[in-house]
Amino acid sequence: MTLITLVALDMAGTTIDDHGLVYEALAESVRETGATVAASDLQLWMGADKLTAIGALLRLGGGEPADAPAGFERFREILAESYRRTPPIALPGVEDALRTLRGRGVKIALTTGFTDGVAYPILDTVGWQVGDLLDAVVTSSEVAAGRPAPYLIHHAMEKTRVTDVATVLAAGDTVVDLLAARNAGAVGVGVLTGQLTKNELAQHPHDYILESVANLPVLPELS
Repeated sequence: MTLITLVALDMAGTTIDDHGLVYEALAESVRETGATVAASDLQLWMGADKLTAIGALLRLGGGEPADAPAGFERFREILAESYRRTPPIALPGVEDALRTLRGRGVKIALTTGFTDGVAYPILDTVGWQVGDLLDAVVTSSEVAAGRPAPYLIHHAMEKTRVTDVATVLAAGDTVVDLLAARNAGAVGVGVLTGQLTKNELAQHPHDYILESVANLPVLPELS
């Protein structure tokens, strides 16, 4: 059994409880930009970088993909206002789990479909910092393409100087999180703290499905 040296985790819905506000902001921004939003399409694109997601949802919903930049700016505005009213918080047990893993010598990275301007204020709100709880943060601002491309995970490896992808575990609450883990060659873990059920996640490539990131320390590869 290969022991894990790096855990790469999604943010909203996986490690941070944003109260479903990303989901709502994404849907509202697409509707305001001129398209309908099917729940199945929205869920498929949750976890992807948001500019790409909005372009895809506009196309699927009968809008104009060329309007994606305007939709993305509206998404940022809606989300910022929602977070001011209802700040994101850490999901229960997650911080303790991450400190346990770091105590075992495992490196922790957060990867996200958010840009720098969205991701870092969230981390400031919950009080998570690189050098304390985290070893690296990788946002969509830093890579050529977001999930399901593997680049967020691979760039987390670069930042943490991990060279063997077989020793990387990637976890998230969406379909594209699991697809990105598979595309990266990492151990893929789905967690049930987002919008999807166990049966829905189980239809996609995975190695484990857990109730929460808080359960990661019990996995044999991390023990």
